[in-house]
Amino acid sequence: MLATDLKANPIGVTDSGLGGLSVLRELQRQLPRKRFIYLADQSYMPYGDKPFHEISDRVFRLATWYQQQQCKALVLACNTATAIAVTRIRQSFPNWPVVAIEPAVKPASLMTKNGCIGILATANTLASERLKNLVAQYQGVVKVVAEPCPGLVELIEQNPNQIERLRAYLQPRLAALLAQQVDVIVLGCTHYPFVRQLIEDLAGPYVQVIDTGFAVARQLKTVLAQHDLLWQPVASCSEFESQPFYSSPGNVQWYTTSDAAAFQRSLIQLLGDQWSNSVVNHLPI
Repeated sequence: MLATDLKANPIGVTDSGLGGLSVLRELQRQLPRKRFIYLADQSYMPYGDKPFHEISDRVFRLATWYQQQQCKALVLACNTATAIAVTRIRQSFPNWPVVAIEPAVKPASLMTKNGCIGILATANTLASERLKNLVAQYQGVVKVVAEPCPGLVELIEQNPNQIERLRAYLQPRLAALLAQQVDVIVLGCTHYPFVRQLIEDLAGPYVQVIDTGFAVARQLKTVLAQHDLLWQPVASCSEFESQPFYSSPGNVQWYTTSDAAAFQRSLIQLLGDQWSNSVVNHLPI
C-alpha cells in the first residue's frame, strides 16, 4: 500500500490501562481531527511487575493487532512497554512509524538548578536496560534518584480521585526524593500525570514536575511528516486547534481487553460527561 493511501488511516495508541489517556490528550491537541484507536490492555495490567519476556510477547501481540487494523503509526503510550518491547517491534516492522515514550531525563537535566533529579516509575521501567542506558548518558552531569512506585498504577485505575489514599501512598516516596534534594521530578509512567497536582502539592513550590506527553505528541507529528503521512482533511482545522482535547470524542475508537462497561465508566470519570456516548469494545486477545 502506498503512503498516500495510508494518510487517512488511524493512529494506534496503546497502554496497559488508562495512563495512555494522558498522552492521547496531547496527541489530539497537536494533531486535531486525526483518528485514533486506543487499546487498554487491562486484562494484563499492571505491566510494571511482570517478567520481561511476558511483557515483550504481549506488547508484540498488540502491535500485530494494530497492524491488522492498518494503523499508519503506533504510539506506545507506556513507559514499561517502551522499555521492554519497542526494539523488537521496530525490528519486526521496520517501515512502520513507532513512537515510544521514556522518562524525561534529558529535559530534567536541563531544568535542574542543583544537579539532582528524581524519577517516579514502575519497577520494570527502572530495571530496564533502556532506562539504565539513558541515565548513564547523564552520569557526571546530574544525579538521578529513582523511586519505584509499586501499586500506584492500580490505585489510579481504581479511582484517581481518592485523594487521601493516594496522598498516603505518595507522601513517603516523595519524602525520599526530597531528602536527596531533588529539584525536578520526572513522572516515568503515563498513569502518573493524573495525580500530578497531588504530586506537585506534596513536592512543594521549589520542585518542578514534568511528564512526556507533549514531547511524544511533537515527535509523532515529526515522524508522520517524515513518512509523508500528515493527512489533513479538506476543512480547515484551525477552528479546532483552540478547543480542548475533550471536544472530539468521535475521533477515537476505544478497545479494552477487560470489562468494556468499567472502562467506559472510567472514561467518563476522567474525561467528563461528554464521553458518555463513547462506544467501548471488548477485545478478547
